[in-house]
Amino acid sequence: MEENTIIAAALDAVGPRLKRMRSQRGITLAELSGTTGISTSTLSRLETGQRRPSLELLLPLAQAYRVPLDELVGAPEVGDPRVRLKPRRVNGRTVIPLTPQPGGVQAWKILIPATQTKPEPRTHEGYEWLYVLAGKMRLILGDHNLVLSAGEAAEFDTRLPHWFGSADGKGAEVLSLFGRQGEGVHVRAKSESRVDSADI
Repeated sequence: MEENTIIAAALDAVGPRLKRMRSQRGITLAELSGTTGISTSTLSRLETGQRRPSLELLLPLAQAYRVPLDELVGAPEVGDPRVRLKPRRVNGRTVIPLTPQPGGVQAWKILIPATQTKPEPRTHEGYEWLYVLAGKMRLILGDHNLVLSAGEAAEFDTRLPHWFGSADGKGAEVLSLFGRQGEGVHVRAKSESRVDSADI
């Protein structure tokens, strides 16, 4: 593939990547505009590919999303097969993306701090599968209040009000697979892990 073709392909992928980042963070175009000083119409055209990304536009976006500039552009690392995992802070948690390419099911390793014990349920489009790697995780899902230990998993439609955090005031490590509706992994949490709803 010629160098010009590689550059063009990388630039074409910037728009969908920007849209995905904004969607994952639950930020509106208006909120992003307020943070970056870039107009909502320009941001929209960037995400749809109608506006070519420039350094002047990408630098404030990288700062707003707190990611390296090369992550926005998706610059390939030639000749090095190692996967560089770039942890980021999202809602007070350390999140490590395990699937660098956009589209399909996305995998994340999430480090839940000991301080995250207060449920703040939310809803959004999608389907999520959680597997506890270490520690104990509390999962609020609709009317259910579950405690999952290392080796246990749960899957659910994220349109249901949900929240997960520390179950015992200690840190936990969780593997998260997230995809569109219909993209699920069929492993469910054990019913005996349920905690009395009065504890919510």
